[in-house]
Amino acid sequence: MKNTFVLFFLLVFGIQATAQDIHPWKLTAQNWDTKNYYGVTVANGMMGIVSSQEPFKVKDVVLAGAYDLYGRGRVSNFLRSFNLLNMQVSIDGEQINANNSQNFIQSLDMQNASFTSHFNMGDKAEISYTYYALRQMPFTVLMDVQITAKKDIDLGAASVMEAPDALKEVQNYYNEIDRPHVVISLLTSSAKSPTGNLLMCASNTFLFSETHGAEPRVIHEMWDNNMHLMKFAKKLKAGTTYRFSIAGSSITSAHHDDPLNEAERMTIFAKLEGRDRLIQHHQQAWADLWKSDIKITGDPQVQQDVHSMLYHLYSFVRAESNLSPSPMGLSGLGYNGHVFWDTELWMYPALLVLHPEMAKSMIQYRFDRLPAARRNAFNHGFKGAMFPWESAGTGVEETPVWALSGPFEHHITADIAFAAWNYYCVTQDKAWLQTTGWPLIKETADFWTSRVERKGPGHFEINDVVAADEWAENVDNNAFTNAAAITNLKAAIKTAALLGIEANPDWDYVAKNIPLLTMPDKVGEGVGVTREHATYNGEGIKQADVNLLSYPLKTIIDKGQIKKDLDYYSKRVPNQGTPAMTQAIFALLYARLGESEKAHQFFVDAYTPNLNPPFRVIAETKGGTNPYFSTGAGGIIQSLLMGFGGLDITEKGIVQLPTKLPSQWKKLEITGVMGKNYTIQ
Repeated sequence: MKNTFVLFFLLVFGIQATAQDIHPWKLTAQNWDTKNYYGVTVANGMMGIVSSQEPFKVKDVVLAGAYDLYGRGRVSNFLRSFNLLNMQVSIDGEQINANNSQNFIQSLDMQNASFTSHFNMGDKAEISYTYYALRQMPFTVLMDVQITAKKDIDLGAASVMEAPDALKEVQNYYNEIDRPHVVISLLTSSAKSPTGNLLMCASNTFLFSETHGAEPRVIHEMWDNNMHLMKFAKKLKAGTTYRFSIAGSSITSAHHDDPLNEAERMTIFAKLEGRDRLIQHHQQAWADLWKSDIKITGDPQVQQDVHSMLYHLYSFVRAESNLSPSPMGLSGLGYNGHVFWDTELWMYPALLVLHPEMAKSMIQYRFDRLPAARRNAFNHGFKGAMFPWESAGTGVEETPVWALSGPFEHHITADIAFAAWNYYCVTQDKAWLQTTGWPLIKETADFWTSRVERKGPGHFEINDVVAADEWAENVDNNAFTNAAAITNLKAAIKTAALLGIEANPDWDYVAKNIPLLTMPDKVGEGVGVTREHATYNGEGIKQADVNLLSYPLKTIIDKGQIKKDLDYYSKRVPNQGTPAMTQAIFALLYARLGESEKAHQFFVDAYTPNLNPPFRVIAETKGGTNPYFSTGAGGIIQSLLMGFGGLDITEKGIVQLPTKLPSQWKKLEITGVMGKNYTIQ
């Protein structure tokens, strides 16, 4: 049975390789099912480029922070950017396409964050191209093209700039800047977002390998208002290899006050930096990121998968951007690009441990939107700050009105405070705590003192919420919501003490009187189990809720209770339709309890049924089709760091708890954690 599953798995993903052939840093695809192709993303924390199975095409270009009101739900949505890298390339007048390309191989190099396509065009040419979302330049991309002629050929190449359908009032520009040492051809476009609130701009240029004066002549053509191109022609002799590149930048008025000129300036900068320097700086930036790594000895496939998860998390977040990732990161328009608790509970802890500078940017995103959270609390009749369930550009509630999570899933407010507190715990940065952490923690604590319903001394309730288990709508005393509120209030008390500020005495009073329920007495396995909410009676759950009280909240610390809750709720998650991070929490907790083999089963179940071909990208659910689910990746990485790795965030910093590995793994190494490395064998 096991061998049958393995064979099926290899066939589904188009892989014919032994364990020794699984590269720890490269995902390679060939002979894929054209009807079952899910692109993989190259991103730099600001711009995401999603691959296409068509030669010289990319599926999507997405910019973080670029939202406008259109489409789904009458709320802000991610905008597609101008596609900077789509090309038309011809050999002897025949345009290259999927039908006349042979031996097509695509590969994602996760170590260097580059995507390469390699193929032949009959007996005429061998062709490859590699593109990068440059890590050192957040709004700039580079594509490097190499063509080896097998016989004398005429090469034609065009860079095509086309506006996405949602944009309007498209303006196209072409400029040539002629200097004694260089000629710069700029293909530039601008357009307004659907409401006209944003101006989106893009510009690109050719980088030729010839010396100045010997490069090809560039010609501009305007096809229609939404598309124009620049092109060149070149004769190649048999046996020669020709290389050229395209550099381009895209930016909006959400990022810069003068996006049109800035797009051209950044493109000119990239042109004069040159291909080699651009790639060198990009690779060095990624080498610095990979100083924080997770290495697994004994399971090459898991090692590759873990590198993919880390790669995507690193790709979707950028230090000092003051932006925060959506559940699908920069892999497309999934979830409108909105920011949920997926950030603070699932992606953030892993990045906080490995790259606190990224985590700082994510929490700054929330701090910058604190005024909007104050207004949200006021609108609902509460004090302090109430953060929206779905957030985008401005920090107002962006959940479509048909989703009850918008007005009722209030635990997000405590999740943000918990993230702020944990940033201090890891970094011990008291100056940051005073200027940024304290306002977040204080005002969210004030929210909970007004949110609880006081029904007599010692009898407080938090009623009418959507639980962390979102199948439980408008329930009372949800376990995770109540425990998160308690954690928020206690963090406010601790923060005040650290800063020498007098704490609001109501914080302690409320924290001590918020209830955590247990299942009503009855015969069976439910006796003594923490109850998910006041009317919960054993039904199936969408995702972890009660178990989050053991980790990350640590509200429940008794191992017997942790195991009782874990054994009970891990059996109530159906096999389909539930998000990947739930099994990751089960894996983490079983690992902390010392049940490493059971933990490994949940670790595998957390993501392998969710993988989509040909690059093993993670979907949100088993059999799902909406990759890349960076929330799930964050949860799975946490199961390695804080579960099998035993790392624990405490008020004094990061400590390591005793743990052991499953039999399938020989060694687990975690590098670059606040200057320390950890090894588990």
